[in-house]
Amino acid sequence: MSERNAIPSALSGSPLTDAGEAGFDYSPVAMMPDVRVIKIGGQSIMDRGRAGLFPLLDEIVAAKDQHKLLLCCGGGTRARHIYAVASDLEMPTGVLAALGGYVPRQNARMLQMLLAKHGGLYMMHDDFEKLPLYFRLGCIPVLTGMPPFAYWEKPGPHGRIPANRTDAGVFLTAEVLGCRRAIFVKDEDGLFTDDPKKNPNATFIPRISARELVERDLDDMVVERVVIEYLQRARSCHELQIVNGLVRGNLTRALAGEDVGTIIYKD
Repeated sequence: MSERNAIPSALSGSPLTDAGEAGFDYSPVAMMPDVRVIKIGGQSIMDRGRAGLFPLLDEIVAAKDQHKLLLCCGGGTRARHIYAVASDLEMPTGVLAALGGYVPRQNARMLQMLLAKHGGLYMMHDDFEKLPLYFRLGCIPVLTGMPPFAYWEKPGPHGRIPANRTDAGVFLTAEVLGCRRAIFVKDEDGLFTDDPKKNPNATFIPRISARELVERDLDDMVVERVVIEYLQRARSCHELQIVNGLVRGNLTRALAGEDVGTIIYKD
C-alpha cells in the first residue's frame, strides 16, 4: 500500500476551531476599494414610491460617471409583514430569513428597471465576481441587500427575527470588496438617542465609535445591531455613513466624501 501524499500547508493539521486560526494574521486584498456601496432603504425610501425614490435616482444617475456605484436594496414594510405572519405560524428563523429575502429582491428588480436606460443591471449573488466587468461597461449594478444565509441563518439572541438582514448584507458586501465606508440611505438625518419619529426630544449623534454605541445600548438603532458588532471586527470597512435620502443633495455629498449625516466608525 502506498503512503498517503500530503500537501504542505500551514492549516493541514489544524482543526479550524482554535481561537487564533493557527496563528494566521493577514491584511486582506482590497479587491475594489473605489466602489461606493449604497443601501437604498426599503421602508424609508422604496415604500414611499416615486416621491421618495425618483429624486434620489436623479442623484444616482448624475453620479454614475464619477463613481462606481453598487446599489443594494432593503425590504421594507412587506418584509416586516412576512416576518410577522411567519412568526405567528411558528416558523423557525431560517424560514423567516428565506421568506424575507424575496422582498428586497423585488425592490432590486424594480430599481433596476427604473435605471435600465442608464445602465441599471440586476445582479444575483452568484454574479458577484462579474462586478469588474459590469463597471467597465458603465453599468449600475443593483443587488439585494439580504445576505445569502437563508435557511442557514444564525439563531439570534432574542426571538426569531433574522439578525442578519439587509443592513448586514450591505456591510458584508463593502467589507469583502475592501471599501472603507458603506453608505446607508434612510429617511432620518442619521443616528439619534431615540426614534425621532416617536420622541421629538431625541438628540442627534453626528459621530460615534462602534464600541461606544454598543456600550450605550440604545433602545432604537438606525442600523441592525449585528452590523455594529461586525464593524468592530472589520478589516476593510471601517465606517458606516447614514444619510437622509429625502433631502436632495445628501447622497451626492456623501459620495463626494463629506461627513453628512452620522458616521459610525471602528475604534
